[in-house]
Amino acid sequence: MPGHRLHPGGPAIRSPNSRTSVPTAAEASAWAEVLVRRRLLHAAVPAPNGQWLVQSASEAPVRVLDGPAAVIDLAAQIQHHTRTTRNHAR
Repeated sequence: MPGHRLHPGGPAIRSPNSRTSVPTAAEASAWAEVLVRRRLLHAAVPAPNGQWLVQSASEAPVRVLDGPAAVIDLAAQIQHHTRTTRNHAR
């Protein structure tokens, strides 16, 4: 709304996509599998310590993600990039 200002300490507006739970290892694994199968990532492998090793292309460096939440964040970033790139191409 034009001219509308949020006051400090006022009610927070939540995103409709806000998570109410912590991502699980199973959820991260499912997303990683989809990203690799659709060739949006070259590899995504869980490490025994809960971290994830991901690689965007075969010759790209391996990145270390700090757990399931980081995998979900990466999936969201890839989805956003894919959607905005596709929309700009139309």
